[in-house]
Amino acid sequence: MVGIRTQDLRKVYTSAPPFAAGGGFGPPAARGGKQTKKHPEIIALDGLSLDISVGEVFGLLGPNGAGKSTTVGILTTRVQPTGGQAWIGEHDVWKEQVAVKRLIGVVAQRPNLDFSLTAREILLFHGAYFGLDSEERAKRAEALFERFKLRDRADQMVRGFSGGMMQRLSIARAMMHDPQVLFLDEPSAGLDPQTKLLLWEIIREYNQTGKTILLTTHNMEEADALCDRLAIIDHGKNIALGTPRQLKSSVPGGFLLRLRFGQHSPELLERLQSLAGVREVRTSDDTAVDVYADRGGSLLPEIATLAAAAGVELHDVHISEPSLENLFLHHTGRSLRE
Repeated sequence: MVGIRTQDLRKVYTSAPPFAAGGGFGPPAARGGKQTKKHPEIIALDGLSLDISVGEVFGLLGPNGAGKSTTVGILTTRVQPTGGQAWIGEHDVWKEQVAVKRLIGVVAQRPNLDFSLTAREILLFHGAYFGLDSEERAKRAEALFERFKLRDRADQMVRGFSGGMMQRLSIARAMMHDPQVLFLDEPSAGLDPQTKLLLWEIIREYNQTGKTILLTTHNMEEADALCDRLAIIDHGKNIALGTPRQLKSSVPGGFLLRLRFGQHSPELLERLQSLAGVREVRTSDDTAVDVYADRGGSLLPEIATLAAAAGVELHDVHISEPSLENLFLHHTGRSLRE
């Protein structure tokens, strides 16, 4: 049984981060040749500390560029941190890389399969790499093909697979050596709903065997459905941590009403704040107002009445029930998908 821990992780790039934060390409200086000009520093992680329990499904939720893939890159030995430490179980990731690699399975953000091989060859070669004997390799591969609904394509070249089939095979490959910790970087990105639900089911089953799973996502539905706990990160920092239920309940009132007026006024904002059930009123410009409240639609007639009394035109209303999206908006003032 193996958990994950990071302490004050920092990563600063002096050139554009490599593809998926760790695909084997280093900064120009690391590849040879001289740099003719100084590149601006890009802070991908800024003191990130996490403590992920044994057997937990833990999610890193955040927009593109938040630092999710860089975190996974460090924990899977593909990206060297600028500062801080990381452990898989009792093993320091950067001091004991071989021991760490034996414990982990990794599914990259995009499939990285060898198109010159069949699906069966990919699984068998992976099993051999981790020291499984031929009988055990064949047994595990067959079971994985069955579970991932790939049996009828097992002996076909993967170059003809759909994106969903490639993703299923990538996860099967990562599970082939039965790792104690499974890393999934945006596992359902671009998948159709049916394939996504199948993957969620398989992830839950694998976790029930006692395995620790860390997944990154910007899909709030996925985080809510799969994760025991999650950290919402932005600009390389942890801005919220807890169970999905705890995080959603931490939003003032839970409901968010996003209002757009012709032009609001301090008096109107004050009156909105005085409405029963309204916990917080925020504004970002002369027309937009965010109202956090204990109720949603029942507030609209009162808001419309106040706007009419103030001689202000109400142009648009959007109501959101308690969600992780609302939490991100509350902490950052912007949408999770921006």
